[in-house]
Amino acid sequence: MNFEGLEALNPYLSFFHPVTMWISLVVALYAMYLGVQVRRARLADGDLKKELVKSRFAIRHHQIGSILLALIVMGAIGGITVTYINNGKIVIGPHLFAGLGMVGLVSTSAALVPFMQKQDWVRSLHVSLNLILLGLSGWQAVTGVQIVQKILRQLLPNVANQ
Repeated sequence: MNFEGLEALNPYLSFFHPVTMWISLVVALYAMYLGVQVRRARLADGDLKKELVKSRFAIRHHQIGSILLALIVMGAIGGITVTYINNGKIVIGPHLFAGLGMVGLVSTSAALVPFMQKQDWVRSLHVSLNLILLGLSGWQAVTGVQIVQKILRQLLPNVANQ
């Protein structure tokens, strides 16, 4: 394929994926906070329950989860696409497999939502998948920094040699 038209965008395209994934990590942490608050509201009694329900944690958790799903899927597609544009191939390695695993986990977790109302084991599975997803996101962030450093060395060879 001919990607000459994208040459001017190339330096910026290389950072779409890392920025999106770091944003998704922050969003995932916020989603976890909201999920914990939903659990607190579900298990609370009396005035505390009324107060927690007013904060609409469940609705916000669901909305943030939807945003997280989109960020991870689009970020993964973007990362694979930019890698192909830059290298003419998809780089097969642990970072790719963990990213694809993240797409699978976030999709499965979202698919469980309609079944969580009355099934405690589904809710537990949802939480477990999301904790694994959060761990993979953290690992991806660390390994992604190494990849970004490599890209920067290629883009700025004179700076790297000084």
